[in-house]
Amino acid sequence: MTQPPPPQDNNNPYGQQQPPQPGYGYPQQQPPAPGQPYAPFPQQQGGQPPMGFPPPPAGRSGNAGLAILVAVVVALVLAGIYGAIVKATEHEIGYAAVAVGAVVGFAAGKIGGRNQALPFVCAVIALAGVYLGQISGYAMMFADYANIGFFEALFDHFDLINEAWKSEADALTYVFMAVGAIAAFGSSKKAAL
Repeated sequence: MTQPPPPQDNNNPYGQQQPPQPGYGYPQQQPPAPGQPYAPFPQQQGGQPPMGFPPPPAGRSGNAGLAILVAVVVALVLAGIYGAIVKATEHEIGYAAVAVGAVVGFAAGKIGGRNQALPFVCAVIALAGVYLGQISGYAMMFADYANIGFFEALFDHFDLINEAWKSEADALTYVFMAVGAIAAFGSSKKAAL
């Protein structure tokens, strides 16, 4: 017994109307019951989608607020270490600025995950950390010279210390500060993967 041909559709340029087909080789899926999550494609045994394709990777999420807090704490600790280096050598070390940025970005990226704003925030925090490290080094030298405490030198004589930093800063100082910020941006993106 043969079946009659499907009816002709005048709008179909190929002459025959095709029955609707499920998309892309997947069987049609019934809508989920109320309260059930939607699955983008039906699962086979083993939890894999049809045709052996793995499910799309989920982005590693994290806690952006905690990541920013950790970045600030790491920047403050590294600023103190960088300040001690500046005091011991009596000049700025550019590679230490890059290290400050890289460590700040790495720590925040590990905790914050793939937050889109986090690399930019890390760059600003690293820039502030490098500046604070250089200023704290000058404050340590000023405290020794004036025979006063570090915090007294930093807070009571900040204007003098900042003027001394400005007079000593050259183009390379600003380049290494920018490279430290770039290092923070890049390391936070890489650590989030």
